Amino acid sequence: MTQTDDLGPEDRKIITLARSARARNGVPEGAAVRDETGRTYVAGTVALPSLELSALRTAVAMAVASGATSLEAAAVVSASDTASDEDRAAVRDLGGAATPVLLAGPDGVLKSSVTAG
Repeated sequence: MTQTDDLGPEDRKIITLARSARARNGVPEGAAVRDETGRTYVAGTVALPSLELSALRTAVAMAVASGATSLEAAAVVSASDTASDEDRAAVRDLGGAATPVLLAGPDGVLKSSVTAG
């Protein structure tokens, strides 16, 4: 298990925001991304009959729609033990292969930190 305390304050912030989105919306996942200017975008899982998006892909889409040109970091809070290949690809598309993707459990404790690459 990775220690959340080892993260910088900005990374802890996006985990907290992702956790809050998950709890507030009662969805399986919450996510947050930080763009090149430090702005954050927060989202939960989208599960409609005609549209299904993970929380992380939704957060990336929100960043793109708001004019972000890159990402500094991404975080997802989920019961899952890994960030999906599709989620990492979305982060990579906007932020590049070296962009960190933080995965935390519902308790906010960091499970893993990988790159989008």
